[in-house]
Amino acid sequence: MDFSQIKLSVVIPVYNERETLPEILKRIRAVPLASEIILVDDCSRDGSREWLQEMEKRGDPQLKFFYHERNQGKGAALRTGFQHASGDFVIVQDADLEYDPQDYPKLLSPILEKRADVVYGSRFSGQNREMSRLHRYGNQFLTRLTNLLYQTSITDMETCYKMFQTSIIQKIRIESDRFNFEPEITAKILRRGLRILEVPISYQGRSFLEGKKITWKDGVSAVWTLVKFRCRA
Repeated sequence: MDFSQIKLSVVIPVYNERETLPEILKRIRAVPLASEIILVDDCSRDGSREWLQEMEKRGDPQLKFFYHERNQGKGAALRTGFQHASGDFVIVQDADLEYDPQDYPKLLSPILEKRADVVYGSRFSGQNREMSRLHRYGNQFLTRLTNLLYQTSITDMETCYKMFQTSIIQKIRIESDRFNFEPEITAKILRRGLRILEVPISYQGRSFLEGKKITWKDGVSAVWTLVKFRCRA
């Protein structure tokens, strides 16, 4: 498939990812699809913000930079990024190295072929390396709850890799500031009757010592979010 005329916006929420930022940008740039990279720093304290500011001074037209003055969470950073996306399509990319940008074409293809409105990258049907048992079980529980509440059959609700038409994501009001963005956006997509298709992706998880931020408290919040948006009129 010819992707040469496609403009893809990659939205990267950044919070204390100084060690991985240079490498993830290198990997994204290696994919011809990544024509706009939007970095939203959520008040990092580890030098990420200063590094981004130095990058901004170089005036690279492919990069857009936005800075939160206080830490608000992943959902808030994505909300900022989506508002400024100008591509035809947009994908979420975590600033760590768990997800591989080489998967972008396979995520975009089903939308271009009109087989889906939104595409999720499933870690449970692809090459999955080093996901902890706790995170595996937690993700599977939340996905099963999603399927039960919304009468669907997805395998990985909590995946970072979600590919949207920009016109769709910019019409959805995102209320969640933190990691409960994932269940909220899934609930709202399904409530709108939009078609979600999953494709297998590669994944290499990291530990808390390596910078993993999501905890069991975020799992509890995700359950509440799924129930709340299912019950909302």
